Amino acid sequence: MTHHLSPEILNALIDGELTGDQLASANLHLAACPTCTSSALQQSLLKFATVKAGQRYPVPSHLYNRLAGLASQERSQSEVPASRTAPHAQSGPSWGLGSLGWAAAVVLLLASLSLMLFQRAIQRAQTASAEHAALVTEVFDQHVATLAANMAPQVISTDRHTVKPWFQGKIPFSFNLPQTLPSDTTLDGANLTYLSNQPVAQLLYSIGKHRVSIFLRQNSSARESSVHATERSGFHVVEFKTNDLEVVAVSDVDPTRLAELTSALKSAQSGNTQQSK
Repeated sequence: MTHHLSPEILNALIDGELTGDQLASANLHLAACPTCTSSALQQSLLKFATVKAGQRYPVPSHLYNRLAGLASQERSQSEVPASRTAPHAQSGPSWGLGSLGWAAAVVLLLASLSLMLFQRAIQRAQTASAEHAALVTEVFDQHVATLAANMAPQVISTDRHTVKPWFQGKIPFSFNLPQTLPSDTTLDGANLTYLSNQPVAQLLYSIGKHRVSIFLRQNSSARESSVHATERSGFHVVEFKTNDLEVVAVSDVDPTRLAELTSALKSAQSGNTQQSK
């Protein structure tokens, strides 16, 4: 395609100023032209960022009145006969911006800054999404490998007073285990393993005939998060964060049963110090 939409047409498209025929023609062109589609998207993002910046920093009424007065003054000066303004022009060129010019420069600066922040936010979101997908894949693979190996845990015990002390000196954090478990749920033991090259505790539970792996690692962000549930190849993945821990559980058990276990584990981390003894 040799011809592209002109900047005027793109601006009118983003501002909703095209006629019906012009809009239909522009949409047909965009459907077949990736270059113009990308340009239209950039224009739309820039407009969104500009509007958002303008809403974030509202112009005070006194500043608005002052700018309006300066604009009126500049218009009055521009209407002065050339003979009256000539002596001033001979005094040399002026390199300063008018008041409206400075206001426009500030708006452009805010728009550019907002667009940059918007792009960085998108990049951070994409990075976080990729890291989360990698974490889900890793815990899923380790749980499936645990099921396939059918090997005994590194520490075999149904007693939380045996499982928790076993990790002392092996991981750089501590955790609590629930004093009571949901019905038909038992603690089978635990393993020391790694996620993203970080040492983690893999707690092994059984809910009926279903096996559950719960991975606990240090929370690098030191911020809490609500419970989040996803699915992976028929397995349910439940995640939450406390101030100190990041917890991920995976199993093919009914989601309600898995939620009961993770809820008990989360409650155990919320300052119930008696459960850590």
